[in-house]
Amino acid sequence: MSSTSEKSSTSASLLSAQTLVILGIVWAVMALLFFLLFSVPLSQEEGLPLWYSIGTYIFECGAYLGAAIVCFRNWKSPQMASGRNVWLGIGLGMLFYFIAGVLFGIWELYFEVSPDVSPADAFYLGSYVVLIGGMVIAVTSKRLNLEIWQWGLLSAIAALGIVIAIWVAAPDSWRAQLGLGSASTQEVATQTAPNSTKSKAKAPALKDSSTSQAGSTSPVAKSAPEETESAETKAPAWVMALDKQLSPYAYAINLFYIVGDVFLLIIATALLLAFWGGRFSQSWRMIAAATFSLYIADMYFKWRDTQAEGSYQSGSLLEVFFVFSAILFGIGAVLEHDISTRSRQSRRSRRAA
Repeated sequence: MSSTSEKSSTSASLLSAQTLVILGIVWAVMALLFFLLFSVPLSQEEGLPLWYSIGTYIFECGAYLGAAIVCFRNWKSPQMASGRNVWLGIGLGMLFYFIAGVLFGIWELYFEVSPDVSPADAFYLGSYVVLIGGMVIAVTSKRLNLEIWQWGLLSAIAALGIVIAIWVAAPDSWRAQLGLGSASTQEVATQTAPNSTKSKAKAPALKDSSTSQAGSTSPVAKSAPEETESAETKAPAWVMALDKQLSPYAYAINLFYIVGDVFLLIIATALLLAFWGGRFSQSWRMIAAATFSLYIADMYFKWRDTQAEGSYQSGSLLEVFFVFSAILFGIGAVLEHDISTRSRQSRRSRRAA
C-alpha cells in the first residue's frame, strides 16, 4: 500500500506544474542554442546540412506534441475556469501543427520536394481554424469591459498587424508599382538559383496568381533548371502529380495564412487585455505571447520569401519562434490547470473546515 502511494506521489511530482514549466524552458533554451549555433550555412552553395534540418523538425514537432498533450489534459478536466472547449480548440491546433510538421518533413527531407502546397497544408489550415475558434470562445466567455486606452491599444495593434500583412502579402504587381521590386527581378533570381532556397508549407511564399497556375506560359514555369531540379528529387510520380494539382491553390492558401495571422494577433491582444490583472492573467499572458511568437515567425518567413527575392531557407534563425510559440501555449495550459485545480482544492478544504 505504501509503495503504491509512493509511486503516485512520484508521478504527481513529475507532472507538477513547476516540473512541466522547467521542462518547457529547458526545451526552449536548447532550441535557441541549436538555432544560434548551426543556422548559418558554411557556404551558400552547400546550404544547411541534413542533420540540422532534422534537428529543427525534432525541436518544433516535439514542442507542439507536448503542448497538445497538456492542452488535452485541460480539456478532460471539468475544473478549468475558462471552459473545456477553449482547450479543446487550442489542443487540436497544437496537434494539427504537429501532424503538419511531420508530413512536411517527409516531403522536404525524404522526397526532397519543396512544394508550394502539400497535404501538410490541410492540417496547417485546420490549426488556424481551431486555434481561432478556441480563442474566440475564451474571449466571448469573458465580458470585455475595456477602458478607452485599452480599446485604443487594441485598435493600434490591429492596424499595425494589418499594415504589415498587406505589405508582406502584396503580389508582385503591387510591389512593382510601390517600388519594392519587380516580378521579373524575382523570377530571374529564382531561375538563376533554383536550388538555393526551400519553402515550407506552414508559411509558403506568396506568388502572383498569373505565375502559379498550372500550364502557365511563363518562361520560368518551362525553364530547364526547374525540370532538372524535379528530376533530381526522390519523389515518386504520384507526389509530383499531386504537387502540380495543388499548385494553383497556392496564392489563396497563403492569403488565408496571413489573414489568420492577423486574426490571431487581434484575438491574442484582446485576451491579454481581458484577463489583465485577474487570477488567470499569468496563463493567458503566456497564450498571448505564444500567439505573438507565431505571428513574428510567420511574418518573417513571408517577408523573406516575398520581399527578399525568395532567399529564405528552411531552418533560418527566426524559425525558433515556432518552437517558442508551442512552448508558450503549453506553459499557459499548465499554469491554468495548476491555478484551477488549486482553487478548487482550497474551496473543498474550506467547506471541510
